Amino acid sequence: FSAMEEGGGPANVAPGEIPAEKKKMVCIVVIGMAGTGKTTLMGGLHKYLTEQGKVVYTVNLDPAVLADGVTYPVNIDIRDTVKYKEVMKHFQLGPNGAIMTSLNLFATRFDQVLQLLEQRCDSVDYCLIDTPGQIEVFNWSASGALICEALSVSYPTLVTYIVDTPRSARTVTFMSNMMYACSILYKYKLPFIVAFNKIDVLSHEFAVEWMTDYEAFASAARQETTYISTLATSMALAMEEFYNNIRHVGISAVTGAGFKDFEVKVAEAVEEFRTTYLPYLKEQAAAVLERRKEFERRRKEELKRSLDAAAKDPDREEYDSLSKLFADMKGVD
Repeated sequence: FSAMEEGGGPANVAPGEIPAEKKKMVCIVVIGMAGTGKTTLMGGLHKYLTEQGKVVYTVNLDPAVLADGVTYPVNIDIRDTVKYKEVMKHFQLGPNGAIMTSLNLFATRFDQVLQLLEQRCDSVDYCLIDTPGQIEVFNWSASGALICEALSVSYPTLVTYIVDTPRSARTVTFMSNMMYACSILYKYKLPFIVAFNKIDVLSHEFAVEWMTDYEAFASAARQETTYISTLATSMALAMEEFYNNIRHVGISAVTGAGFKDFEVKVAEAVEEFRTTYLPYLKEQAAAVLERRKEFERRRKEELKRSLDAAAKDPDREEYDSLSKLFADMKGVD
């Protein structure tokens, strides 16, 4: 965060004090399972919106993505702050555990991200936020919730859930995706868009039909004579209210098909944010700030204890490893 340090430390504006209804910049958090095309979509959207004359700011929250795996220019990159391989080595974690720990470390400095966004919010139209491919790492971690809360009390924020359309052609897989989408919607309590990606491979019309016509879904499910297909048919009835109120759009991250429709859905979601979600978020602003401060305090205490313990090591190898790990974070002296 060397660029952020020039701003003079953490932003001193508490969440909720920034009138989000007057902000120009819209934050779009892109969530989806591995292989659904999130990063490719980020690149496609960046290109499309830029060609439309929009100013786009991007944030990468995936610490494990390869250097050549990012297909869009990144303004804020978690990889510049937290060294994923060092986290894995020091804490003896597997890939998912290291990603979650890296995200937690990054979240302790998210006030500086907010400060950077605040400096640019009047000139930027969209802030696109790419999340880890391991969806559970972001969606069910404390850091994921805190990051979304911090954004939503400062800027119009919405969540886009990416669905791999060809892989959802089976009723069971489709229902699994819809259940996950529903859980994300109720967890984050933000305007929500389901984006059926890869429509250049398979049209999403079947998915729209299944969402609007229970009998069509039930008929397709009956072709699979398994217990899970029977369960999916039963769940479809429970999901009817969700289907009736959810925004959905078909897109192709590769060809750009559906991007115009997606932009229309985003505009609808922003209007919903201002009229429906913002009053609730304002009421929760103080609690959001307190949760974030407590999260940062606990994470920094853990880092300090790790450094203190490593400093007592005679060969100092572990201490040197930790020092290298947090060299860019400046969160622990």
